[in-house]
Amino acid sequence: MKYYIKVLKDYAKFSGRANRSEYWYFILFNFLIALGLGAVGVLLDQPKLSTYYQFATLVPSIAVAVRRMHDVDKSGWFLLIPVYNLILAVSEGTKGENKFGENP
Repeated sequence: MKYYIKVLKDYAKFSGRANRSEYWYFILFNFLIALGLGAVGVLLDQPKLSTYYQFATLVPSIAVAVRRMHDVDKSGWFLLIPVYNLILAVSEGTKGENKFGENP
């Protein structure tokens, strides 16, 4: 949960690096919260509740993904390559310092 909060605090920080734990825990908690809000939205007859949440977390989601690409020493533009970005997201980050900053 600490990684989820950390990503939200770094709301629009596209510089620096994000390790695998930070990225994947954010993805996990983001998914679980959206799933929970979807279920609550159905019960309250507000089906777009989860959609509003997803729009609210869109910028932090993109920012942490860009920082994750930086951790493997790639530009954030690699997010636009469909399968390769997933391979990079699960890859181990660069040890030590790289051109995007210190090792998180």
